[in-house]
Amino acid sequence: MNLLIDALPKKIWIDDKEYPFRWDFRVGILYELLMLDKDVEGAEKPLLALHLFYPEVPINWKMALEGIQWFYRSGESEKTSNQKRSHRKQERIYSFEHDASYIYSAFLEQYGIDLTQEKQLHWWKFRALFQGLREDITFCKIMGYRSMEISESMGKEEKEFYRRMKAIHRLPFSKGEAEKLSAIEAALLTGGDLSGLL
Repeated sequence: MNLLIDALPKKIWIDDKEYPFRWDFRVGILYELLMLDKDVEGAEKPLLALHLFYPEVPINWKMALEGIQWFYRSGESEKTSNQKRSHRKQERIYSFEHDASYIYSAFLEQYGIDLTQEKQLHWWKFRALFQGLREDITFCKIMGYRSMEISESMGKEEKEFYRRMKAIHRLPFSKGEAEKLSAIEAALLTGGDLSGLL
């Protein structure tokens, strides 16, 4: 699919039937948050995703889930999407939940788009605009700090600056990660066994 020449999909064909599809950027954001939510059981996620995107859930739910993945990737094949991901550091550098105000202000500053006032903005348009945010936007600087690799070739002051920026802008730990860190900390303080925690 080509954003410049192809019509943006607002329905999905499954088994020769056209299904209405929720295509707004807010649904794409909710889907990403759902997939990253460690408090939601793995088996629940597909069902919740189906109800999130489809007003009428298709009988062929496997194809319906494939349709969600295709839509979420903006029509890219899974192989292309995976290749792009493999060139990037796997650590998360943004969160639609924790960076909401930065993302809002970035869109307002660069594009003049007030995301709270947009009645509907197609997920594919939103993603294209998100990927095109300038480096000098505060949100992009924060993502840069989070992804910065501190190397030995950096000077002492530069290393300290980036360590401080990474600490200030670090994304919060998930509930599960926070519990694991607390258990490790407790084991270290009491001389307990770390073998099951690491």
